[in-house]
Amino acid sequence: MIEVGEYKIKEGLYYTKDHEWAQVLEDGTVLIGISDYAQKELGDLAYVELPEVGKELNKGDTLCELESVKAVSEVYTPVSGEVVEVNEELEDSPELLNESPYENWIAKLKPSDPDEEFKELMDAEAYAEYLKSL
Repeated sequence: MIEVGEYKIKEGLYYTKDHEWAQVLEDGTVLIGISDYAQKELGDLAYVELPEVGKELNKGDTLCELESVKAVSEVYTPVSGEVVEVNEELEDSPELLNESPYENWIAKLKPSDPDEEFKELMDAEAYAEYLKSL
């Protein structure tokens, strides 16, 4: 785990400038969640609008919406692909993203072009440098 100020960054994940993370699983699918920075900036989450299973998304599309006491924010997909599973626990317990942002994913995608798109994402060290610049 890398720490930048009060924010934790889990190593072994890919990150976006919008503070999403992506983890490639052994079967080639990709888990997507939000970073510790994102959950702290959002504040206490009250609602997660999960995407539909089967939905095709292009990189940068809105994956879901998160509602906190502060605002409603969109989460963008870091890679293109089909939503194959969603974390239904978040429907009843959105606060799980606040409690453990790296253990609680939002959706699982079957990526359409992982080799190309992952090159454009940051690793943990690059994301740490990015957070320092904010």
